[in-house]
Amino acid sequence: MDTNTYILSIAGFDPSSGAGLTQDIKTFEAHGLYGLSVFTAITVQNDVDFKQCIWTNPEIISAQIDTLFQRFEISVVKIGIVESWEILLHILKQLKQLNPDIKIVLDPILKASAGFDFHSKDHQSTLDAIWTYCNIITPNYDEIKRLYPELNIEETIEHISAFTNIYLKGGHRKDKKGWDELYYNRIVMVNIPPNTETISEKHGSGCVLSSALASNLTLDIPLEDASKLAKYYTERFLNSNSSLLGEHAYQTKT
Repeated sequence: MDTNTYILSIAGFDPSSGAGLTQDIKTFEAHGLYGLSVFTAITVQNDVDFKQCIWTNPEIISAQIDTLFQRFEISVVKIGIVESWEILLHILKQLKQLNPDIKIVLDPILKASAGFDFHSKDHQSTLDAIWTYCNIITPNYDEIKRLYPELNIEETIEHISAFTNIYLKGGHRKDKKGWDELYYNRIVMVNIPPNTETISEKHGSGCVLSSALASNLTLDIPLEDASKLAKYYTERFLNSNSSLLGEHAYQTKT
């Protein structure tokens, strides 16, 4: 009898396993879940240097998704880097066709920490449509500023909140560094302060946060609690050692 609870990551492959698919899988398993994966890109990188990104053919991405849904019951998916907004929108529509009730956590990665740009040549005409398919998006301060350059952060948050929920990561903010903000149900804003005074930076910490949040939603934890738990899980990951590649504290599956 299959007793696994499944969750899906759609993201890129990082050879250092510090970010992307492999980092998502480790986070899922640390939460007692079985992680499935669809790769959108093969990257040439390590924990400090991003050199190249080879994008997966969209037909292959679609085939991977179809094959997994034929076999497994998937209620939550976390999405990382995708080649374009248009391809992302196609993926979102496919997921909703396969499971109309699926919960989607989107980490809108626009730029690698080493400087590689994603979506740099894309138009933003499809962004509003994309948000309608997502349950929550998890940008950092740099990313949310780039989504709608003509708007300030407050205006951008108000605009996106009309379509979906936002977990705004505070690691890149200049004031109150490390304070995250959750915007949900269009009118609720919750500050999520850091639970530690010191942080050891890690490659792929954004992937850990979004995949921890997706894991908590898979475990039927309400969004606000799921967000706070994801924040504090990520902090423990960040402070797991002093290197750029963190370690996970695995919990016993119940």
